[in-house]
Amino acid sequence: MRILYLYKDYFPVLGGIENHIRMLAEGLHARGQDVQVLVTSPNRKTVTETINGIPVIKTGRQVNISSAPVSLAFYPQLRQLEQGIDIAHAHMPYPPGELGQLLLGCSQRFVVTYHSDIVRQKVLGTLYRPFLWQVLARATLIAAATPAHIESSPFLRVHAKKCRIIPYGIDLERYTVTPQMTQMAAVWQSRFEGRPILLFVGRLRHYKGIDVLIEAMHQVEGAHAVIVGIGQMEAAWRDLAARSSLLDRITFLGELSDDELLPLYHAASVFVLPSTNRAEMFGIVQLEAMACGLPLICTELGTGTSYVNQHGVTGLVVPPNDPAALAAAIRRLVADPTLRAAMGAAGRRRVEQEFARNVMLERMLAFYAEALEHP
Repeated sequence: MRILYLYKDYFPVLGGIENHIRMLAEGLHARGQDVQVLVTSPNRKTVTETINGIPVIKTGRQVNISSAPVSLAFYPQLRQLEQGIDIAHAHMPYPPGELGQLLLGCSQRFVVTYHSDIVRQKVLGTLYRPFLWQVLARATLIAAATPAHIESSPFLRVHAKKCRIIPYGIDLERYTVTPQMTQMAAVWQSRFEGRPILLFVGRLRHYKGIDVLIEAMHQVEGAHAVIVGIGQMEAAWRDLAARSSLLDRITFLGELSDDELLPLYHAASVFVLPSTNRAEMFGIVQLEAMACGLPLICTELGTGTSYVNQHGVTGLVVPPNDPAALAAAIRRLVADPTLRAAMGAAGRRRVEQEFARNVMLERMLAFYAEALEHP
């Protein structure tokens, strides 16, 4: 089977969707599938690379429109690559790429993974909406990570009959506890003087809710919030923490490598995902935390966050934009090591059963097979 993945970025750019595409590409390549990736370059130069056995074309971009890079070279490459392709698989939202597929796509079958609605970019969303309907109508099948994706999206509800649930997956082997991992985790714990670590990992975007976490930390004693990631809101949130006189309880670490981050997961006491709106559709970082035995705190957004994190089982779910409720949940878990251990163990079991990489790859292969059998 020849498969072409379409999106705006790919490894080494880090992010939930980027990591998901990389896992699909490398996992299916290892299973004998012919996989290629078409994305845009961080600059104006078009480059062709082979990354861990995957041919990746990154076309030079000219401009960014509301975080959507536009690359004129993307379109002729798309047309050329799709000739002879069995499955063109677009990851949405990326409006320039989806429009290119709509106008120039010629693969045998076109499928999409619908990661989220366009929430904040009102103008872009309004302009793109007529084309979005056409893209979804043209797709043979649509993959969504949870039932909540379909139920909460006005676009997916219309196409519910051709939606299939394929939760994201992670490679559980990466999170195995080793003596070296334990030693490195102890170094992180000593850095924060043995205080319980409240860990956040993700791109610092408007919907991640770090401002809510900062406000909540006024009501939390004896714990330290550690923020891992970079993004558009980093400077503003660093400034907010400084103006709130909370730098003794909040640390921004910037972007960490996997080798640095994994021991930090194991050093932490609680993982916190305080997202504020439906742009947060899943939170793959929750799976990583669960794989490390961490209890979770997330917000109820009507999306997949609370599908992953089951309230009272694998962690706690609180209302969004509510610092008091977030602080209360943090205090409850920090004060009860037995509860943390029980929820962390339940999370590990859940990720093994539902969100392991091999489970996801099997579901995706079945998804492609169904698409190819479709009239």
